[in-house]
Amino acid sequence: MPSARPPKKQKAYAAAGVDVDLGNKLKGGLHAKLRATHDANVLGKVGGFGGLYRADFPGMREPVLVSSVDGVGTKLKIAFALDKHDTVGADLVNHCVNDIAVLGARPLFFLDYIGAGKLDPRVFRQLIAGFTKACQAAGCALIGGETAQMPGMYAEGEYDLAGTIVGVVDRRAMLDGSRIRPGDMLVGLPSSGLHTNGYSLARRILLEQQSFGLTAQLPGLKLPLGRELLRVHVNYQPLMASLPAGMLHGAAHITGGGLVDNLPRVLPADCDAEVQIGSWKVPAIFELLQDLGKVPADEMRQVFNLGVGMILVVSAKDADDCAKFTKGRVIGRIVEGKGVVQFAG
Repeated sequence: MPSARPPKKQKAYAAAGVDVDLGNKLKGGLHAKLRATHDANVLGKVGGFGGLYRADFPGMREPVLVSSVDGVGTKLKIAFALDKHDTVGADLVNHCVNDIAVLGARPLFFLDYIGAGKLDPRVFRQLIAGFTKACQAAGCALIGGETAQMPGMYAEGEYDLAGTIVGVVDRRAMLDGSRIRPGDMLVGLPSSGLHTNGYSLARRILLEQQSFGLTAQLPGLKLPLGRELLRVHVNYQPLMASLPAGMLHGAAHITGGGLVDNLPRVLPADCDAEVQIGSWKVPAIFELLQDLGKVPADEMRQVFNLGVGMILVVSAKDADDCAKFTKGRVIGRIVEGKGVVQFAG
């Protein structure tokens, strides 16, 4: 009778918590998914040391590359609790796309970073599905990324995400705020919810102080609390790109810092943005946060988007047309000032 085969010895690195073979196996199935986001300018194979993208920009007199890097923040805690991970993958892409859209850029390619104590194949596949779906919708190539296994760095079942995007804009069409003048109008585009900002405060109020469960159905919310908090960050770039050439004088992505800190990033030094309080309906999730957390109005405006995820600056003659086309609302105007936000009403 033949002797039993001795059990296969576990590799030392895997015993230390880093399973290289598992990582290679997961990445081996990425090729087809990533290629679905590629255009003719993507060169080389998936999995190389660097992603390759041909700099071919027909019709642009002076192409300017625009880049940005960001994360999803503590919204990930909601994804962990609900064990739903595709939406935060899409959040990451859409947030980055919007950050370069305010300069008039269209996205070219995106790279992701996933850091975890231990890779979970099911979670990994959901994240990649979120990245690829959002990249396809944005016309953006997912050309590479990094997946790091770091035992001891993260709590069990948790991970972190970051993304880098590169886009392009013709310098003559770049939105740098120089065309903004007193008399211009502010058009606010509706957000889907918190997007990717203010979650540390939202979690403290709703989950810690109030002890609501993520399946709770709260007054005014259409979905259970957890699903409301996981609503995907809106990508505004396709809508902005479809506006008539020259209509936009400037744009501000309302992210961390809220209305207070983001609008000044695009204002000339001699202009203020006057935002008319009450000119749009604030979604119920923000009203709940303010009431239950007893958060002052001025702090709400500096932490949350309050239902306005992007603000477009256009001339007074174009304001109504812009609002109608984008399904936004005129929420204020540009006045003489010192580069800050005023609130009226």
